Amino acid sequence: MQLLGIEILFEGMNMQRLLGGLWVTVRIAVISVALSMLFGSLIGIFASSKNRALKTVCKLYLECVRIIPLIVWLFVFYYGAAKAFGVAWSGELTGIIVFTIWGSAEMSDLVRAAITSLPPHQRQSALALGLNRYQLYAYIIAPQALRRLMPSAINLVTRMIKTTPLVALITVVEVLKIGQQIIEYNVLTNPHAAFWIYGFVFFLYFIICYPISFASKRLEEKWQ
Repeated sequence: MQLLGIEILFEGMNMQRLLGGLWVTVRIAVISVALSMLFGSLIGIFASSKNRALKTVCKLYLECVRIIPLIVWLFVFYYGAAKAFGVAWSGELTGIIVFTIWGSAEMSDLVRAAITSLPPHQRQSALALGLNRYQLYAYIIAPQALRRLMPSAINLVTRMIKTTPLVALITVVEVLKIGQQIIEYNVLTNPHAAFWIYGFVFFLYFIICYPISFASKRLEEKWQ
């Protein structure tokens, strides 16, 4: 069958390999996102506190992560740590660690901004009514901050998913890396291989990210 080279997707184990690579991508993204939401929220609460030392540490952490490119963090943890400390981390574990560090930093800034954007009188009124700090965050701050946080947090999730192909640079064989391998193997026999393989990878990322964005939009409309 000849159809502009689309048959390359179904030759041999190509489809199975691409879907297997997608599972690696999803696994790294899901674990990293879950840890980032947890740690980022905690760091964001600390960053919004009145404790100057905590705020300084959180700000320093955020700036260090933002200033240094993500790819450098990957190389430092995968190659640098292995030689300096004799640590043998797998590429997938390294990716999860680095994406969690990056995602937590970005999430913490979003949480801090959402909390500090709330009117100060709400905090003062709640404390005047006798609410303790746990009740203040649970019943006053968290529900309102969550609504303000949701759109930007969903955007961060999709950014993290779309950034996962960087782990291919530290030997992780994920969906984009497998696609490149298939293209290189068939470059002489199928000149349209790149179009169909990269097009299929685009489709895979779309079906992962679009439902997340759609759900976020619907949730935002419901809250409004």
